[in-house]
Amino acid sequence: MTSALFSPGSTLSGSGGAGEGSRPTNTSPDYLSTHDFSTPSTGWQLDDFVLDPGYVASREELRWLMLNTAQTAPSSPAHGDSFISGVDSQSGEDPTSAQDETSRLLSQGRRIEYLKNYISQVAPWLDMFDSSRAFGLQVPLLAQKSPALLCAILAISARQMERKQASNGTSTPHKSFDSLELYQESIRLLTPLLEAHDPAVIPICVILCCLEMMSASARDWRRHLEGCAALFDAFQVHGFCGGLLQAVFWCHARMDLCGALISDGTQSTIIPPIAWLPPGTDEVNARQCFQEMQGPDMHANYAVYLCAKACELISDRTHHDELGVSNGCTGEVISSRWMRLWSDLQTWVDDRPHELLPLQTVESQPFPQILYLHWAAISSNQLYHTACLLLLGSMPRRQGSISGVTGSSIWHAKRICGISLTNPHHGCLNNAIQPLWLAGRLLTHESEHSILVDLIRDIESTTGWGTCWRIPDLRAAWGYSIRKPFRPIEHAHVDRSRDTHNG
Repeated sequence: MTSALFSPGSTLSGSGGAGEGSRPTNTSPDYLSTHDFSTPSTGWQLDDFVLDPGYVASREELRWLMLNTAQTAPSSPAHGDSFISGVDSQSGEDPTSAQDETSRLLSQGRRIEYLKNYISQVAPWLDMFDSSRAFGLQVPLLAQKSPALLCAILAISARQMERKQASNGTSTPHKSFDSLELYQESIRLLTPLLEAHDPAVIPICVILCCLEMMSASARDWRRHLEGCAALFDAFQVHGFCGGLLQAVFWCHARMDLCGALISDGTQSTIIPPIAWLPPGTDEVNARQCFQEMQGPDMHANYAVYLCAKACELISDRTHHDELGVSNGCTGEVISSRWMRLWSDLQTWVDDRPHELLPLQTVESQPFPQILYLHWAAISSNQLYHTACLLLLGSMPRRQGSISGVTGSSIWHAKRICGISLTNPHHGCLNNAIQPLWLAGRLLTHESEHSILVDLIRDIESTTGWGTCWRIPDLRAAWGYSIRKPFRPIEHAHVDRSRDTHNG
């Protein structure tokens, strides 16, 4: 099957066959030019892992394998959990032999420690919008019979531990990385599954993509994401396909959205939001699709979708107005799309199930304290405020002012910051860095700047996820540098007389 979104001409040169001679020397499509990304800091410091020649070669090998598999895969959807029973079956490996191999892998070095860290530290942020905990429960069980999947989850866990050690000043001895060895072994075991077009590769590839993103340069985010995006397109996986693959899709969708936010209005998501919906669904019926699923997880995913739609709207307008692209985005069309999206966002916040409502809101200074119990509530509410912030910053000229606090950009910005300051869930902190950057640009007081910089540093040291690269960008927006030393984050003042449940 040749993917409509990832055509051979845009991603691979030559015939697209599996032979070594067909592998391109440069697999970066023209539309992923780094010149499009003007906002991320050019002072990004890559760590030794990312610069390792072995990692670079393996990363490009995996990317090529994914794109080639997507372009040659048969036209058959891999929906629900029907593919799970076939894990490793396409490679001809005996299930007993595979289980023996996974036992052998876990008996070496710190592998059990990495597995424990995956379950307790890594899986919760992969499962952030999934109450059934597909990554925390289902994936480790599947890994018992899939050495490739086991190596992938061990690799991302080892990488997270290495990143945390590095951010806390503990260097990896002799620049050796267990995560690199496991990453390369997972790719080796994954290769026959990819060549056999086995849909069981999809969760493995997404986990390896998450590993890459943990310390990747912001300018390379789309390059890391496009291989998995091509597999979703080829195997017809979307946000409503059910089962493990649906959870995997939304994990990737959140990273895809982060990439769009990084581009600062120049790019939409790699997978267009329309392709997140069931095939044949009209976008005007998107709200109904999410409402029919009836649950906090899908309502949270709806916030991801709406924020992606905001990025798409701004990108389309930018391409039309500034680059002269004939995409039909006239002023009238943009105004209509803007008003419909704004209405959908306000309906989203009004229709939140009780799990997504704040347990308590305290209007403290300089940022409110907004506490949530449900993991999905934290990031979904933050994405609601982010989408509102994007729309208010791109309001059509004919659109009248929005009354009340929802029409205030600074109100949304302070709520974005307050949510992260109040809720320490690691996955929500990881996904907060781009909303915090958008919000931070609007902050004007030095005390607010200082708290935000400390928060960003704390996120990296706590989670291992690279975040501090956004600090120079904020300094550039503010026009000065924050020189105060890192300190524990605290609120300057709490006015408990203004308690409210408005999140």
